[in-house]
Amino acid sequence: MRIDIISKEYPPAVYGGAGVHVAELVRALRDRGDADVRVRCFGADRNEAGTTAYPDLPQLADANPALKTLGVDIQIAQDCQGADIVHSHTWYANMGGHLGGLLAGSPHIVTAHSLEPMRPWKAEQLGGGYRVSSFAERAAYEGAAAVIAVSAGMRQDILRSYPSLDPAKVAVVHNGIDSQLWQPISDTDICRKHGMDPDRPAVIFVGRITRQKGLPYLMRAAALLPKDIQVVLCAGAPDTPEIQAEVEGLLAQLRTTRDGVVWIPQMLPRNEVVALLTASTVFACPSVYEPLGIVNLEAMACELPVVATATGGIPEVVVPGETGWLVPIEQVQDGTGTPVDPDRFVHDLAEALTAAVRDRSRAREMGLAGRRRAVEQFSWASIGDKTMEVYRSVLG
Repeated sequence: MRIDIISKEYPPAVYGGAGVHVAELVRALRDRGDADVRVRCFGADRNEAGTTAYPDLPQLADANPALKTLGVDIQIAQDCQGADIVHSHTWYANMGGHLGGLLAGSPHIVTAHSLEPMRPWKAEQLGGGYRVSSFAERAAYEGAAAVIAVSAGMRQDILRSYPSLDPAKVAVVHNGIDSQLWQPISDTDICRKHGMDPDRPAVIFVGRITRQKGLPYLMRAAALLPKDIQVVLCAGAPDTPEIQAEVEGLLAQLRTTRDGVVWIPQMLPRNEVVALLTASTVFACPSVYEPLGIVNLEAMACELPVVATATGGIPEVVVPGETGWLVPIEQVQDGTGTPVDPDRFVHDLAEALTAAVRDRSRAREMGLAGRRRAVEQFSWASIGDKTMEVYRSVLG
């Protein structure tokens, strides 16, 4: 069986959970040894057998980013002929998979890591390109032989966003974690290099600066935390200048009221992220939209308890009272995920984070339970097996 996997992100160019998922899924499928797995990704050449990269078309150098994406998709689609399965990840790759499947006469599988109807703030980033990305995603989903949701919560969002989809075509295969790559490693030198005091209790956030990650809510909650708690923000790659300015303003304000606020704007190597997680007390995930949240699994694998929003697929990962705390949220039903009562959400977030830091022994027990859960329930080998089952189901 030849499987063509299409993704914008692929190592070393990985900046989000979808890229992590694709890299680990490819490895799991190749390790099985029963399929020819070919990767088609965006960007510069990769030095990896079975992997082909496609640059932006020079003719579209000045085009809207969404049109640049479609230019890459068309190049990829041409090369999918001969594939038995075409499998795309995120809207960036969806049209490549859709057209590639049509050309090859092969089933197209979509894995849903996020949904354009659930991210209306992207209009800030793409302008009219958001309408193009929404069109591309809809065409791909409605034409797919099967859709894989990374959580049951995501499956509900898919069927709500695209009601013409046959529910029987939408399967759930969770994201996973490599528990050998993500495990506690103490390195106080790395912590101090980035301005973190490894001997002081700390709340840590890891993620991109985007509306869905809810970082401004966390920064407001941080102002309510006891003064001895550090706040470590591994936060970069802002979606827009507007949200970057908002976060920088909140950061400046926060630093006027407390010390121990560490902002690391660059994307760090995994070993440095692991060291920062290992030295922290609790991981904060204030997302207002999160199909599953690989970052929570990464934190849990590093034996860190998690305080996270009770939204999307997060409750399928974080078990309240066992591996962390879930913060309730009532959300505006306009696709933005905005809390109906932002002040209440911020207060509840601060309360849960304070509880985690104040009861260190309980937090430690939850961290150990979180690693056990990550290892036992979210292995990539299992996810590769379940994905292969979906492939076989559409081949008949």
